[in-house]
Amino acid sequence: MKFGTVSPKSRANFIYGRSPVKSSIEANKVKKLYLQKGFSDESLIKLARTKNVSIEFVDNSVLVSLSKNGNHQGVVAEAEEYKYSTLEDILKGCAGKKQPLILILDEIEDPHNLGAIIRSCDAFGVDGIILKNRNQVQINSTVVKVSTGAIDHVKICQVSNVSNAIRSLKEAGFWIYASDGSAKTNYDQVKYDGPTALVVGSEGNGISRLVLENSDFVVKIPMLGYVNSLNVSVATGILLSNIRSSK
Repeated sequence: MKFGTVSPKSRANFIYGRSPVKSSIEANKVKKLYLQKGFSDESLIKLARTKNVSIEFVDNSVLVSLSKNGNHQGVVAEAEEYKYSTLEDILKGCAGKKQPLILILDEIEDPHNLGAIIRSCDAFGVDGIILKNRNQVQINSTVVKVSTGAIDHVKICQVSNVSNAIRSLKEAGFWIYASDGSAKTNYDQVKYDGPTALVVGSEGNGISRLVLENSDFVVKIPMLGYVNSLNVSVATGILLSNIRSSK
């Protein structure tokens, strides 16, 4: 195989790394598997064959090109285009649960942060993620790789307006908790009773003014060191862990 035989349209649907590729194969989302010559993970090869996924062994240079110099770990998969859920799908999945939890992302820009956040959401049983369909990183190969397979187990929806989404959540009985450094209340000083939606903001600008105004509570993680902020994915993990442990 020569790299030139792969169409530009297909490149956007390439994912790489053993864990995310394995998860995508299990979810029946992989069309074709490209493995580095000499690849020795028999369990992954067996899984692909069980799922009737076509396999081609190629030179490392091909995988480097397909993954755009990513850490491919000897495997790249041509997968189906990521399919977002709808807000209605997420709310439907929350129906009947006593303590559903939804995460709202207000203009997260870094794909590594989004991938890490998705991984935390899977770990702490988040029922869905809401993100804007513009001015924010969307699902791409880097996000999939960093999520290490969690992307296949957490519902994600796009909305054009976060404030409108918050309004829909409130109508469904959710309380909205925004995390912002301007808050007077620490994150562990409130109770997260009932349906909960947590809002976290962008790496540079935080949460927009209108979203803050539409939130029921604003909380912060107290900072004791010289640096007065945390990486957004780290902060999100701390907040989600606290919310789950308090329910």
